[in-house]
Amino acid sequence: MAYEFDWSSIPGALPFLLEGLGVSLKITVTALVVGMVWGTVLAVMRLSPIAPLRWFAAGYVNLFRAVPLVMVLLWFFLVIPQLLTQWLGLSPATDVRLTSALIGFALFESAYYAEIVRAGIQSVPKGQMAAATALGLSRGQAMRLVILPQALRNMVPLLLTQAIVLFQDTSLVYVSALADFFGAAYKVGDRDGRLVEMLLFAGAVYFVLCFSLSRLVQRLQARSAAHAAAL
Repeated sequence: MAYEFDWSSIPGALPFLLEGLGVSLKITVTALVVGMVWGTVLAVMRLSPIAPLRWFAAGYVNLFRAVPLVMVLLWFFLVIPQLLTQWLGLSPATDVRLTSALIGFALFESAYYAEIVRAGIQSVPKGQMAAATALGLSRGQAMRLVILPQALRNMVPLLLTQAIVLFQDTSLVYVSALADFFGAAYKVGDRDGRLVEMLLFAGAVYFVLCFSLSRLVQRLQARSAAHAAAL
């Protein structure tokens, strides 16, 4: 007997799904911002002439890039609630799943953004640093005012691509039973007995959003290539 699709449960579930989408976007934006900032610090540390800083940054990046994201989320889901309960005196019943997910994603993504930023910095001609220091800037000032702005322009397509991957990976917060967009769709489908329809709908939404962002990345890459050719 052929399966009969019934999409009638989707309209009524839209408020719950939009709430879940908001959770997914919140995780994405937080991990993107924190990951960029902390990743930039790690990238500069990896390029530092100070050996202990290089070792720490390299160890951090290699650790998080060698461990599956779902395992990192489980670690933070099990550890963060206990730490927050002890440090802030929260009730053990307090729901800190979102906090643990935000911290886990931010620290995990920092390792990947660190490598992107490091590659962006290394793509800037070394003569730029020499010229900046010759003008009297310190190494830190030259990095902040001369190198990083140029590197950022080279990194934009890769940063946006990683943001797309990050948005897709937010579905892994199901391991902590957090109701992100995928989790909300799964719960509604399981409740209404229309799991296939809800997962297909969730997949279509992920596709539309990610495909639109990928097209934006392609446009930026084409514009960047045209700008480089004009120079």
